[in-house]
Amino acid sequence: MKKSQIDLRLYLVTEESIALESLTNIISESVSGGVSVVQLREKNQSSLSFYKKAAALKQVLNELSTPLIINDRVDIALAVGADGIHIGQDDLPLSVIKQMVPDEMIIGVSVSNLEEALEAERNGADYLGVGSIFPTKTKQDATPMTIRDLEEICRSVSIPAVAIGGINADNIALLTEKGLAGAAVVSAIMEAKNPKTASSSFLDIIKDFT
Repeated sequence: MKKSQIDLRLYLVTEESIALESLTNIISESVSGGVSVVQLREKNQSSLSFYKKAAALKQVLNELSTPLIINDRVDIALAVGADGIHIGQDDLPLSVIKQMVPDEMIIGVSVSNLEEALEAERNGADYLGVGSIFPTKTKQDATPMTIRDLEEICRSVSIPAVAIGGINADNIALLTEKGLAGAAVVSAIMEAKNPKTASSSFLDIIKDFT
């Protein structure tokens, strides 16, 4: 998949340490409901467990024509032939990662303010994960940014920006018409009784983002 072709509208980030069978079921249902890209995040697993899960998900997502992004671990992304890597401010520098991965690999960077966003763009990020937008149990130490700060970032960069952090059915409408390319959702899809229906509902609102 070419970088310019990636659809970031509904970006699913997995929750930690879900058994593979359950995870693949959730992802398959979510993609059928409109999820357009999946990021596998496993901060507390061994390298071997992370690799096995990533390899299995890559096969599933290939069949669904949906890109797989790996959180943080460049080695895992390379080992399974993932479509992309997503890094935070405390990970290896973007300039170093760009030397390690193929040119076609998508690289996303988490940012929480305008300075970080501009630096990521200058250094060659393909997209930004902007947040935390709302309070989130996924990252309890994250300080939510204001909607005004989010808008400023979207106005100031030319690469796609995806909002992340505590996004759910009750607050996603607050993100419309802010210049976002999409929204990254975690618990509101991963823990939904019906991930397909939840994903479809999010996508209906995301279509009004721009």
